[in-house]
Amino acid sequence: MNITHNPSLIEQLAASYALGTLRGGARRRFEALARVHAPVRAAALIWQGRMASVAELQPQVAPSPAVWKRIENLVNADKQAKAMQTARQAPVTAAGGWWASLGLWRGATAAGAMAAVVAVVTGLNLNTALDGQVRELSAQLAATPEIRYVAVLADDQSAPSVLVTYDPKHSQLQLKHVGEFHPGPDKSLQLWALHKAGGPKSLGVLGEGAMVRLPARSGEVNEVPALAISLEPKGGVPAGSGPSGPVLFKGALIRTAL
Repeated sequence: MNITHNPSLIEQLAASYALGTLRGGARRRFEALARVHAPVRAAALIWQGRMASVAELQPQVAPSPAVWKRIENLVNADKQAKAMQTARQAPVTAAGGWWASLGLWRGATAAGAMAAVVAVVTGLNLNTALDGQVRELSAQLAATPEIRYVAVLADDQSAPSVLVTYDPKHSQLQLKHVGEFHPGPDKSLQLWALHKAGGPKSLGVLGEGAMVRLPARSGEVNEVPALAISLEPKGGVPAGSGPSGPVLFKGALIRTAL
């Protein structure tokens, strides 16, 4: 079966590859496919980025003193409960002896009540802390980009040069250079949508840096079969005109299965 014609299977294999659950011969076959087929390679890159983002959502912090105090209270409560259990199991030595002592039972009752209070308070504090962490994590996940389209733009030697993703939730294109290319001080790179009908339409001029973000509405990206990047005069060509310089990179724009 040719998995390159099955986007859903590509997504599943890419997710397993990023998680590390794809092993042995299956992992080697997937890597071989990724080297040859751009959609497979793009899916692997996206899932690796997602796993890295999830790992960075929760920063490492040292536990607060209150956490250690709650642990200490739980340990003490457990010790008191075990002491009460041992006292109940001790044999009666004589009528009116220590087993019948009112002070013993008062102490045991107080210890049990204190253990119950500590357990309840500790549970409430832990639930409050957990609720706060859940809310913080939910907010961070809501800010995480929703990748709906992806493209790997390659040069005329089929070498991957630019990874493009589109996030409709934030109406944003993100371009990441994976190759070495510098347009020069008097030139600019310009991104184009290659429609099935009509000429290329500019999606923006790329700024400096390895990572570039461009605003884009869903209507500008939906149903676009391919993207291209051309080398243009500084600042790009005027609106309404097509590329005036050579097309350096191009590739198919693929809708993800998620």
